[in-house]
Amino acid sequence: MARNDSHTGAARAAGLQADAELMARIAEGDSAAIAALMERALPRVLGLARRMLGDPVEAEDVAQETFERTWRVADRWRPGEARIETWMSRIAINLCHDRLRRRRETPVASPPERADAAPRSDNVIAAGQASARVIEALSELPERQRTAIELCHFQEMGNIEAADMLDISVEALESLLARGRRKLRELLAAEAPELIGDLAAPAQSEG
Repeated sequence: MARNDSHTGAARAAGLQADAELMARIAEGDSAAIAALMERALPRVLGLARRMLGDPVEAEDVAQETFERTWRVADRWRPGEARIETWMSRIAINLCHDRLRRRRETPVASPPERADAAPRSDNVIAAGQASARVIEALSELPERQRTAIELCHFQEMGNIEAADMLDISVEALESLLARGRRKLRELLAAEAPELIGDLAAPAQSEG
């Protein structure tokens, strides 16, 4: 076990160093480095925003703002404890939280008369309302429980990958997921059990 932990720690350190070198190249305007980060991180950031917002246009706006914030700090990037993707995902999650909060706070005027688009619009609004309520409940969880659920459900990561990103064991991740789901059930079950969906499922470890 100690040998495996040592190997994992070395791999993580190498990954963090590679991230620092990539961000240094981006700060210098290296177009190949910028393209490499886009290819590496865009699918995850965009997928996360789509899942949280239920609106592909807003999701693209969030992804763009996430990358813009990344470019702005490239010249002073310090890897710390998180890989670039983890750090960018947290930015995207926070941006989605802001948009969902504004949705709840902004009165909705009468919808325009576009009968042919109504079914799709209704679906987007319903998805957004459901997502907003789940995100509101998630915000009441402890930080690590919330992050574990966001990684595994909104980003659809497997438990091994999510545990690696959080730098914890799979068993510790599953414990976070179980406690987070239990709290979400308490928060959501009484008013809208259908919002829980897959969040109520037990954690699954990969092979």
